[in-house]
Parts: sequence; C-alpha cells; structure tokens
Amino acid sequence: MIDHKKVRVRFAPSPTGPLHMGGVRTALYNYLFAKKHQGDFILRIEDTDQQRFVAGAEEYIIASLKWCGILPNEGVGFAEGPFSPYRQSERKDLYKTYVETLIRNGHAYYAFDTASSLDQLRKEREQQGSSFAYGPQNRHQLFNSLNMTAAEVLQRLNEGTPYVVRIKVPENDLIVVHDLIRGEVEMHTSQMDDKVLFKSDGMPTYHLANVVDDHLMEITHVIRGEEWLPSAPLHVLLYKSFGWESTMPKFAHLPLLLKPDGNGKLSKRDGDRLGFPVFPLNWTDPLTGEQSKGYKEQGYIPEAFVNMLAHLGWHAADDQEIYSMEALIEAFSLERVSKSGAKFDPDKTKWYNEVYLRSSTDQHLAMLFLPIVQEQLTKSIPSRHLCTSAGHLIDAESLLAYCNKAVALVKDKAQFINEFWDLCNYLFVAPITIDTTILAKKWKPPYETFFIKFADALSTLTSMEATQAEKLHTAIANDLALKPGEVMQLLRIMVSGQGSGVNLFEMIALLGGKESSTRIEQNLKKWLQTLSTDAAASRQ
Repeated sequence: MIDHKKVRVRFAPSPTGPLHMGGVRTALYNYLFAKKHQGDFILRIEDTDQQRFVAGAEEYIIASLKWCGILPNEGVGFAEGPFSPYRQSERKDLYKTYVETLIRNGHAYYAFDTASSLDQLRKEREQQGSSFAYGPQNRHQLFNSLNMTAAEVLQRLNEGTPYVVRIKVPENDLIVVHDLIRGEVEMHTSQMDDKVLFKSDGMPTYHLANVVDDHLMEITHVIRGEEWLPSAPLHVLLYKSFGWESTMPKFAHLPLLLKPDGNGKLSKRDGDRLGFPVFPLNWTDPLTGEQSKGYKEQGYIPEAFVNMLAHLGWHAADDQEIYSMEALIEAFSLERVSKSGAKFDPDKTKWYNEVYLRSSTDQHLAMLFLPIVQEQLTKSIPSRHLCTSAGHLIDAESLLAYCNKAVALVKDKAQFINEFWDLCNYLFVAPITIDTTILAKKWKPPYETFFIKFADALSTLTSMEATQAEKLHTAIANDLALKPGEVMQLLRIMVSGQGSGVNLFEMIALLGGKESSTRIEQNLKKWLQTLSTDAAASRQ
C-alpha cells in the first residue's frame, strides 16, 4: 500500500456548518494514517461554494480538531506549509489555468445553456418518465462550444455571456477506481454526466478544485467518506485528463455512520430526538439560531470521544477497545476498516467516557474541571459565601491544585466531567441550605454539645489529615457517651448541607479546620433556630 513517496493526506471540509462526528472520524483516520507512516496531515478548507458559506464554521472546525487532539502539520489555523494558501477561495486564480488546459486538450468545453432552459428540459424528461443528464447522449444538441465555431465561442466570451465549463466524459469507456477498502470499483461512462468544473464567476466546483489541489499539494492518499464514492470515477477521469495518472493518489472510502438501530445514516436529527450529541462542540446556527449539543459541553473527555470514534468502522486486530492516541497510531490500518456501515451506540460512548474518567489521573481531570470551577466561582461571588479553602486561591495554579484534591474525592461517583460540580460544589462554596429532613428524623439534644465541641477543636487546627479528623470525631463522641456512627451523617450535613457525598473526613481535611468549624457553627445555629421556631409554633 505504501511506496517510497512520503505519505501526505488531507482533511478538506467545507465551512457550511458544524462538523458532524462522521467528518471528525474522517479527520481522525487521516491523522492516524499519516502518523502511522511518518507522513503529513493537512487541513484544507474547501469554500468554493460561497452560497452555502456559514459564518463561524471554519473557526468551529479548527476548534473541534484542537479539542480532539487531531492536529494538522500544516493548513488553515495551523502552520503555514510550502503549499499555502490552504483556503480554496484564496487559490481561485490558479484554477482557471487548469480548466483552460482541459479545454485546449479537448477534455472540457464551455456550456452557455441558461438555467431556465435546463430546467425546462428536466421537466420535459420528468413528464416522459425519465430524467435529464447533461452528457455524451445529448451534449451535441445543446448550447455549448462543441456545437460552435471558435469565433462564435470567443464572441460569447467577449460579450460576457454567462457560462460554465463542463468535463467532456468519454462516450464509451470504463473507469476503474482502485479503492484500498472496497477493492476495484467500476463505472461505465454511459452512467456519468458532464459535471460542471468551473463557473463564469471565476470559482471552480468542488470536483476541479479538489483534484487540482490534491495534485499540487502532493497528496498521496485520499481518505474520505463513502458519500464521495460516486464522485471518485469523475476524479479518476480528471487525473487522466490532466496526464497525472502516475501521481494520482490512492483512494479509501470510509463506511457510513448509521443510526443506533442501524436503519439509515446517522443525522443531527437523530441526536436531537434520542438525546445524544453528534458534534464535538456545541454549535448555534447563525442563520436559524438553532442549537446543537456537543460532546465537550456534555462533559466528555476528548480522549474518550476519539477512542469511541476510532472504533466506528475500524476493528483492532486483538479486539482491544481502550487506546491512547499513540497506541491508536501504532495499531491503525486501512486494511481493518470495514466496508459496511458502522452502527453508532450512544451507551457505548458513555461507557468509553466512564472508563477514561476512572483511569485518568487526577491532574488531567483537574485540568478539565478547572474552567467549570472558575465559571461557577465567578457566579457565586458575592451572593454565596466562598469557602476559605478555595476562596483564597486567586491564581489558576493554586486553584488547580485544589481541584486536583477535589477530583480525587468525587471522580468515582461521576460519569462525566460536567457532573463534578453538582457532586462537590460544597467543597468550593458553602451551602445555603441544609437537609433538615434527615436532621429532624435523627436529632437528639445531646448532639448539640458534640457539634460545639467538635467545631471548637477543629478551629484550632491549621492543617490536618483525614485520619486526624476521624480520630477527633471518635474521641469527642466517646467522651459524650455517643456512638461515633450515630452523629456521622448529621456531621456531614453540618459541613456540606447534604446527607451523602464524598468521604466525610477527607472532605473536612480538604476544607480545613477553620472552614469546617465555621460551617458547623453556622449550620448548627440555623438548625437550632428551626427547632425553636417549630417548638414555638406547636405551643400556639
């Protein structure tokens, strides 16, 4: 499959909206293939269709690739390589030269047919129960340069008559596409039409620009979605027409991503309907205002998303499921990419994320959790009391260290990063309310003395370990003839406001003696006031 020539592959999306996970998978497979063979991975933006251009889409594409860790060697938003520019709208002047070469060599021609005349032909064919295609069977009866003298063509061009340039498909030929995944794919030219390559506004169509750029950028392998397979014979024909057969890239067309039930291609609508994302990042359509869910914002770990994506169509030789990016690069091969569609399983995706979350280091998770904490702390000031342990951590580095300790306590209880805050926000912000339902069921008058003594003892400690906090708890309970276990849940409520959560004494140690003491005193006061109010109400 690989010859002596350096491998160069490209991901070439159009900025017409957000990247569906199918597009990200294409980028991933190109990236893995390039790295496996010590090659280059290029990002090229194919924005020749200006009518479908969507503001912000290009930035979204770049941000998505960065979040996934799929980093091009060169291209738009990354390093400028020797083949720049990598945005097709900035390359449009060169395409005219190549289309003129095709015309001069008899492989393309000018077509002056109006849109209305072609629409009329389509309607007539529909009425006859057939379809209209501009090609070998009818092009000599239509309004194009094949049916004009050179002088007539020049006159039309000088007059500014709108035109397109169409490829001249051979009348009786067999085009063979050698696909690295599907084997040989054949198409007879009788099934092909004369596609438009160039428009009079100076912009090429995808077909021409794609082939010219792949040639000029020395692309060795074109790895793209199955939806481009019907266009592959046309692209092979273009390479032949230019005389570039010896440098034509090898093709590999990836299988479709299917709905969870396997019935049809996966779409944004499926994700919205069934409650799972299909884009790496959140996206708001600037034209409609419609919002789409993203994996990042739903708390997925980038490595877990990439690991899941790699297995949608590719199967490891040893059925291994968990890979680092480095291991994926080592294991990946196009030979193990399936021809048939890959069924997306949202539950399996969650499983990947949970596995990664459990196995990730606290430091890595803390880095992902830090932006969420910073946002929430900003919202919490000054409406809520910020706990002293986190409140004095002004710089991100110190707050990150605190997040690292918080993550260690909570990660076994979460499936997603964005669940961390709900599970442990009391480690950062003092609770406003406490669980009075549990207190009312379990409260006994002697407990007041226990909490007063425990709070006093904690207030003198500048630092402590969890074991020290637990020994102090046991000692004070024993001194008051209480069982340590009977006040443990109530102590948790006094510190966190909740009846369940992270390890109690690890929590107290993390918050520190002063913060824990302050919370116990304040929440005990709230609870005693509640008891007093209830007692007064019952006497009336």
